[in-house]
This record gives sequence, structure tokens and C-alpha cells, in this order.
Amino acid sequence: MLTLGINSKPKLSYETFCQLRDIIYAKCGIFFSDTKKYLLETRLSRRIEERNLKSFEDYYYFLTYDRDREREMVNVLNCVVTNETSFFRDMPQLEAFQNGVVPRMIEEKTAVSAVKTLKVWSAASSTGEEPYTLAMMLMENGLQARGWTLDLLGTDISDIVLKTAAAGVYEKYSLRNTPDQYLKKYFTGTGDSYSVQKKVQEVVKFRRLNLVDSLETRMVRGMDIIFCRNVLIYFDDASKKKAVSHLYDSLNNGGYLFVGFSETLHNITRLFRPVSMERLVVYQKV
Repeated sequence: MLTLGINSKPKLSYETFCQLRDIIYAKCGIFFSDTKKYLLETRLSRRIEERNLKSFEDYYYFLTYDRDREREMVNVLNCVVTNETSFFRDMPQLEAFQNGVVPRMIEEKTAVSAVKTLKVWSAASSTGEEPYTLAMMLMENGLQARGWTLDLLGTDISDIVLKTAAAGVYEKYSLRNTPDQYLKKYFTGTGDSYSVQKKVQEVVKFRRLNLVDSLETRMVRGMDIIFCRNVLIYFDDASKKKAVSHLYDSLNNGGYLFVGFSETLHNITRLFRPVSMERLVVYQKV
């Protein structure tokens, strides 16, 4: 049934809302509760317009049966993913990373192997601010001067934000929390925007990845530290358990996992051991 709203704009019925959110959930694990019906309607309206469709019912049919549906799902995921981020976001966690986790990890790796490579994964890295921040902090610690190779990976389900990340150019607002010494040392100013210097970009790679897809996450192994912050809040319990299980498999034994301030692994898994680090809790694979 065609449902129209004001000015003949398509309106999302509850039945079609449930159908669309089920498709999205099955694809990436993000669940839209009933209270977020308007949010989904707003974000998908543009896709209906660009596809020259008349209704959300037509769009559901397109995503279900059209031969171009897989390509369109990429656009859907680009629309629904929230990408709020900035450089040096949530400094207490970053300080725990720089001053607590990294020195301990370096000590532990040195004790068991002569290989000096530190591998860090920023899962759901959005437009790249987080992995670039982590890279700069590791460089500031002088690890490269001590013979260590830095290997950082940033992944996201949205290919649009990954293009921004790979370009490494940001407006001033994204750098609002960046300490002056980092701004001067690791960025090149170009008017109202700043570019991440090549020496930082060279140690960070970006890749499209779905955290609830076991085949895609299987390609990421041997990580020492994983940041997966402010991601689990968008998943229901089943998707949280699946994503965390994949992160666990990607970590080396003894590796560390950071989640967001408002997130916890309690009631999700007992595979990780909570560790107090710089007055914060991080999770270690045991």
C-alpha cells in the first residue's frame, strides 16, 4: 500500500519499517528500535528519491528482489551508520592506551619474541580520526626510533567515510581536541583544513569491514590492541555477542580491547579479563 505524507512525500508505515529494519539488522547487526522509526525514515528518504521510487514499500521490494540490491545495500549502510568522531576523543582512555597498555604490551612482546611489530585495529574507525590519533600517540612514544614497526588498521562498514579517512584531510572542528604539539608536528595546515602528514598516513591502512560478518573478520588476525568504541550500543545482545566473539578471535593472546565509556562486556562474554589501567577498565584476552 502506498503511504504518502505531507506534500506527497513517502511516509514509512510501521509494517514496512519492521521489514526494512530486519534487512539492515541481518546485514550488519544494527537494530532500529520502534522509537527510532522516524530516524530510519529520514535517512532512507534520500535513497527513495535518488532511485526514483514512490514509496518505502517500493524500496523494500527493490532491496529484496532487484538484481542491483546488493549494491544498493552499500548505500543503505552508508545512510544509517552514525559517524560522530574527532581526533583525541575521550582522552582518559587514550592516556590509558599510551601510558598503560602500550608499555605493558611492549614489555610482554619483548619477553617472548624478537619481532618488533605492534598491531592495532580501530574497528568502526569512521572518517579515520581514531586510528590516526593512535598512530600519532605511538609515534610520540618513540617506538619507531626504538626499532618498532607500527601496523594500524582502520575499518568501517561505510565506504564513504573510508574515502575521507584515506584522504586524511579534515576541517578544524575535527581537530578541536588536538593538543598543540600534535597539531604542529603531525599536520599540515591548508587554510580552514588540515592534512595528516604522510609519515602518519604511511602506518595506517583502511578497509571496509562488517563486524558481524565472520568471513570478513576472519581476515583480521594477530592484533595486539583493538579499539571498538561506541559501536556495541547500536547492536542488540545477539549482535554484540557475535561482534565481540570476532574481536576476541582477532586478538593475540594477552591482547587488549577498548570499548566505549558507556559500554561494557558484562553479560556479553566472560572471555576477557577486566584490567584496571590508569584508573579505567580495559579488557584483556586470556
